[in-house]
Amino acid sequence: MSGSRAQRLAARRAGRRRAARRGAMAVAASVVVVAGAVAGVVAAFDDGGRASDEAGSPEVSASPRLAPLPAVPSSSAPATTASASPSPSPSARRTKTPIPSKTAKQQERTSTVAGRLYRHPGSQVLAWVRSHSGDPRHGVIASRIAEQPAAVWFADYSPQTITARVAAVTSGGAALGRVPVVVPYAIPGRDCGGHSQGGAPGLDAYDAWIDRFAAGLGSGEVIVVLEPDSVAQAECLSAGERADRFASLARAGRVLKAANPRARVYFDAGHSGWNAPGKQAAWLRQAGAASPESSDGIFSNVSNFHTTAAEVAHDRRVLDALGGPASLGAVIDTSRNGNGAPADGEWCDPAGRKLGRTPTLSTGEARIDAYLWVKLPGESDGCKGRPGTFTASYAYDLASP
Repeated sequence: MSGSRAQRLAARRAGRRRAARRGAMAVAASVVVVAGAVAGVVAAFDDGGRASDEAGSPEVSASPRLAPLPAVPSSSAPATTASASPSPSPSARRTKTPIPSKTAKQQERTSTVAGRLYRHPGSQVLAWVRSHSGDPRHGVIASRIAEQPAAVWFADYSPQTITARVAAVTSGGAALGRVPVVVPYAIPGRDCGGHSQGGAPGLDAYDAWIDRFAAGLGSGEVIVVLEPDSVAQAECLSAGERADRFASLARAGRVLKAANPRARVYFDAGHSGWNAPGKQAAWLRQAGAASPESSDGIFSNVSNFHTTAAEVAHDRRVLDALGGPASLGAVIDTSRNGNGAPADGEWCDPAGRKLGRTPTLSTGEARIDAYLWVKLPGESDGCKGRPGTFTASYAYDLASP
């Protein structure tokens, strides 16, 4: 190795160490506006509304406010982006964290999820319902939102507690014979530095966080909505940064499914008003979404408003372009899409929106595995209330006939 090349490599290594230290300090100092925590011990309810014996609910994150998204597919990055650094040379990219080897049992292919979805007792809407019995909006919100199962988000980087917090949710679902939906949301550089910025300080730290997340999945059925916006919003990254992110996502899918063969892992397909299906599928393929070892398919419309019919058509086109086994399917966030997306492209708590189809694992649509409420209706995007907090007036508007 020549002296000049050695000096260049040494300089790059020193620069990466300084950047990692700065990233860690920035993450520690930043306030993630969307990750309002929900704490406390509350009772679970079954589908008949009866209190169960479950207690000790974990601290979970509110479903975040995601970035403003383009109304039509575009070749340019979304409006809210972070400046991308030059693509690192192959020699400068990090060494990927190894994946624990799988046993023969863990390599078995999972069949389609059956059963009923889990309603986590620690949601903000249930807390509001319990403390506002005299509110005139109580009946509508309780019956039309609080009774429905919704996803549980893990939006803060907390490696010391993440295993126990995930386990509390998955064990709660298993105890009731229900299927929980969990959302890991800690990818570095998420939201391109926008409103929902935050996450792990680097991809190595993220890989380790995912290992701990996976350790909490248990052995029951569970749906994992892996990192909303992480693929569809990757245009703000340099080519090298995209490749590294996609490698981490592919690894995450393998780790999650190795930890629990009954886990079903879905990757980010954006929504029907964003990237063209071919472009989205090409990125998804790089992120491991076509491999049954890491993926059960794709998800779309998270925190958005596009109609179910538009999402079904979009997801099928993405799946066709993606390739992979015919068993790959899609799940769609129908929490706020009852009236479709606003014509003007408004994304922040837009007026006139309504609840969409209730969550179900039986859609009756080929290759559509579930309709889910990934974004909890009533948790504000930041215009009708503080970002990520439950806002009764917004919930009532969504739920009113």
